[in-house]
Amino acid sequence: MTIQAPETKIVDSFRVACDGGGGALGHPRVWLQMPAEHGWVECPYCDCKFVHKDFEDKV
Repeated sequence: MTIQAPETKIVDSFRVACDGGGGALGHPRVWLQMPAEHGWVECPYCDCKFVHKDFEDKV
C-alpha cells in the first residue's frame, strides 16, 4: 500500500532545499537532488514531494 505525500510542490530545478516550512517548527534544511530519469524526490524529514515541472503530468 502506498501512502500519499502530505504535500507536493512543483519546481523548476532538479536540486531543491527543504526546511519543512513553519520557521522554528520545521526541520533542518536539507538539499535534495532528484534523479533526472523520474523527476521527483521526497524529503526524508517531512515527506514533502518535489516534482520537476517537466514531469508534473507523469507523477
